[in-house]
Amino acid sequence: METLFEITPNPVIPVSGDSRGYPVGRIFCVGRNYEAHAAEMGNSVDREAPFYFTKSPANASLSGATVPYPPGTDDYHHEMELALAIGAEVFRGDADAAQAAIFGYCCALDMTRRDVQIRERQKQRPWDLGKDVESSAVFAPLRRASDWQPHSGSRIHLSVNGEVRQDATLGEMVWSVVEIVQHLSGFYHLRPGDLVLTGTPAGVGPVQPGDRIEGAIDGLDPVQLVIGSPE
Repeated sequence: METLFEITPNPVIPVSGDSRGYPVGRIFCVGRNYEAHAAEMGNSVDREAPFYFTKSPANASLSGATVPYPPGTDDYHHEMELALAIGAEVFRGDADAAQAAIFGYCCALDMTRRDVQIRERQKQRPWDLGKDVESSAVFAPLRRASDWQPHSGSRIHLSVNGEVRQDATLGEMVWSVVEIVQHLSGFYHLRPGDLVLTGTPAGVGPVQPGDRIEGAIDGLDPVQLVIGSPE
């Protein structure tokens, strides 16, 4: 059917060693998956099961971008994360099926209107205005799961203007990548194009226009972002 107008296509994430890219479909994000981060936000970890929020695919951007400081906030925060990309359909999968469904991994940023998120949370409202911000899900190039796997000792860290702010290991994750995919597949038919940001370690904090952010995980391409002037 002919459409009334054209819409901007969702980003395509580069894949290391491949001329083809990974198209962004749905974006799921795990909340409070590092105990120290939960504590710094005044919360405790829910060890019964992971919980999630989502970001719109249209709000994804690629590493190296310069994005405006967003409207509606005076407290825009960085959150460094390991992202996984789904490469095969999985629904109600066991651990083996969950592992087999993972296409690859990359560094990612979950940028957050912290003041808005906290305000809405205190009123028991959804977090959408705080989390689903334009250009707020930032992805570095993917590395295939056959070439890289997360290990407990893998360092995850982030710096702003060269100053280290977040520094931890993937072993501090409460829920592993396999446990996350297995659990999430109990609620969704996961499919290629789905991305999952697996949570951030302690050390999140505000950024300002002109700041240069770089996050890295051992063995993966770093993710970089420049905060532009406010709109």
